[in-house]
Amino acid sequence: MPDKAEQAAAADQGADAAQPASGGVLGFTPRPAQARILEYTGGPMGIAAVPGSGKTFTLSLLAARLVDRLAQEERLDDSEVLVVTLTNSAVENFRSRIAAFLRQEQRLLPGVGYRVRTLHGLAHDIVRERPALVGLSEGFDILDEQVAAGIKRDSVLTYLRTNPEAFSPYIEPERLQNPRAWARALENDAIDLATSFIRMAKEQRVAPHVLQGSLRRQSGTWPLLDFGIHVYADYQRSLAVRGAVDFSDLITLALTALESDADYLARLQRRWPYVLEDEAQDSGLLQEQMLRLLTQASTNWVRVGDPNQAINTTFTSADIRFLRDFVAQHQEQARTLPNSGRSARPIIDLANRLNRWSRRGHPILSPADALSEPLIELTPPGDPQPNPQPGARDVVLHEQALSSESELEIIVGSLKRWLRDHPHETVAVLVPDNHRGTRLVQALEQAEIAIDDTLLSTSSTTRAGARMLAVVARFIAHPNQSNELRTVWHEVWWLRRGIPVALAAMEEQESSAPASAIFNPTAFAKAGRVARQGEVPQPVVEFGNALGKVSESERFLFPREGDWLDTLGWLDEVAGFRDVVEAFRRDMQRWSLAASLPIDELLLTLGNDLFDEPADLALAHRLAVVLARLGEENPDWRLPKFAAELQQIAENRRRIPGLITEVGGFEAQPGKVTVGTMHQAKGLEWDRVYLTAVNSYSFPSGSDAENYRGEPWYARDSLNLTAEAMAQLQQLIHGGLDDYAPGAASLAARQAVAAERLRLFYVGITRARRELIVTYNTGRQHESAPLPPAVAFQAMLAAENGRE
Repeated sequence: MPDKAEQAAAADQGADAAQPASGGVLGFTPRPAQARILEYTGGPMGIAAVPGSGKTFTLSLLAARLVDRLAQEERLDDSEVLVVTLTNSAVENFRSRIAAFLRQEQRLLPGVGYRVRTLHGLAHDIVRERPALVGLSEGFDILDEQVAAGIKRDSVLTYLRTNPEAFSPYIEPERLQNPRAWARALENDAIDLATSFIRMAKEQRVAPHVLQGSLRRQSGTWPLLDFGIHVYADYQRSLAVRGAVDFSDLITLALTALESDADYLARLQRRWPYVLEDEAQDSGLLQEQMLRLLTQASTNWVRVGDPNQAINTTFTSADIRFLRDFVAQHQEQARTLPNSGRSARPIIDLANRLNRWSRRGHPILSPADALSEPLIELTPPGDPQPNPQPGARDVVLHEQALSSESELEIIVGSLKRWLRDHPHETVAVLVPDNHRGTRLVQALEQAEIAIDDTLLSTSSTTRAGARMLAVVARFIAHPNQSNELRTVWHEVWWLRRGIPVALAAMEEQESSAPASAIFNPTAFAKAGRVARQGEVPQPVVEFGNALGKVSESERFLFPREGDWLDTLGWLDEVAGFRDVVEAFRRDMQRWSLAASLPIDELLLTLGNDLFDEPADLALAHRLAVVLARLGEENPDWRLPKFAAELQQIAENRRRIPGLITEVGGFEAQPGKVTVGTMHQAKGLEWDRVYLTAVNSYSFPSGSDAENYRGEPWYARDSLNLTAEAMAQLQQLIHGGLDDYAPGAASLAARQAVAAERLRLFYVGITRARRELIVTYNTGRQHESAPLPPAVAFQAMLAAENGRE
């Protein structure tokens, strides 16, 4: 019987669910397009793969066969096949598949002859082997992303406080008189700008002092550059003080090591005679430069990707032109993986229609920004993974204009009916952003529909757990604020501790029917759910209101003369309720006394009291580790600051390292509705998929008449401040600012966003196996300024209705 690794490898020949056939690896026969790639013997080869074409299967099998070649040449003692992929979960997927193929096909020992790394993992290997080449000690540290983000944030806020007029030239003149209206938004946008600025400067491998010297030689004032360079310099000084590097430094240092020691580079080139690159559409400049150096001797570089699924360009330095140029430069060995068994024909037809329209009919985007060939082809006859049959409603493009709320209502109603009739199939609702996802989760919870929201960047379950810890920590940090005590009672303690205590008290005292009816805690006993006020028993509401009026919280927590509870004359009229509030007081006393503990011990104490589920306990432990590390980096932090950090995580403004769900470990569950963004759904599939909010704001076309997320509402002339800063930085690095044209970068950014959002729409469509439903809403101003559907959606509607 094959082990789990072999089963995983077998499952990925197509789109993760192939049927056995005779011959080939693990009972599979490669498709003709896959077989052509597996004939590879060397040289540069670019592969354009469509969604669900089995690229991981093909690349893993190719890696295994190249390992076998090294074995036959007796080179396994000093040579490996290097596989570079995008995420840690993809690393594990490749490792398990290659291991299975080596056992089944070549009878070789798994784990020998290949290395699978992310780009950062590869850079770490290179630097760690020769740290002295780049001036690092043997025990150098890599700065945690959370700590790095905190340093940037503090530097930005300090700059804005000391330079309050820095961004004034970019603010709408009529808004300048009321900074309170836009100052907070500017802070968040400035942090994003600084992050992008530092990333680009490091990618261009230019130090802060070099930029400072170049800026001094320019005429005029350049506030965006002055801001970016100042924060960059401050950030680098903070790294130097810590004796650490960040992940961007790691890559540039690896490149420096390869360039500074020809013998070391030659040794690595011999160690990795074959380099296979997965998800090459997401390659950036530094990855391109590193892999080009490693393959310049052998030229054995295989790059696999889908330019039509390049959906990370807004958030990273990824650029699809690297893969496209590579394929164009090496046409003699260019290959495609056009066959996909993931989706039914109507869904494939829609995806191909969008592809053709983008190149021939898009009103604004140039062909270079459109989707590209190959079109998706059905699997050939006799394929081990035939295309599924369409569902009863294969493709539905919902033409009706819906308000934001009515869109949710329609989707919830549709899901209720569909789940009832399809208990063994999978379904997902995909949204443009986390905010919309959170609202959808709330609507599904209220409808008592089973959900799986683990794809959200920090899932609502994680946020709920972090919020509970934040609420308690905030009260402990500010014990004299009775409103905080009331919040702990309502939003944390009653849900996690009070309901079980109340049930036990009622059972013990055998409460009368009327009291039980008033109390009725079983109606909202779902763990982790913040019950709406109307669902909470009246005594719970009244006690919370009373807590909010306590002048000093210690009158309740640590009474000295008389018990404040005795002032509540109604308390003993509700059977068993005093036992409940006494239990609350004991917990609050213990938690308050724990305020002197280190932050990690405090969070573990709270977590052990509040949580029972392993996932929640793991969250508390991870948060304890993260905040303890922040405490080490910031020895002046006290409990109020830690409570504020927890609140940032709860509001999805901070990532939690180690708790970001990667799609490699995700498996759709029948009977549950998956909720995620379209970005997070890449690489996954469901029987039925809903694409929501496909309007002109979430999916702009590049038109001047549309609104764009990157253009702050307070900025003059619809400027994209980050895009303008990046353009100024590029010109400063490469000569001077004489050719800088204000606004040109903002217009170019619109085109880039429109192109990426077109690809995101394509990714969303190709997640569906049997049924696809697409809706749009008219936005927040449904009555006064309704948003139209996205131009791409309108084009697909016209084609569906025979109007194209």
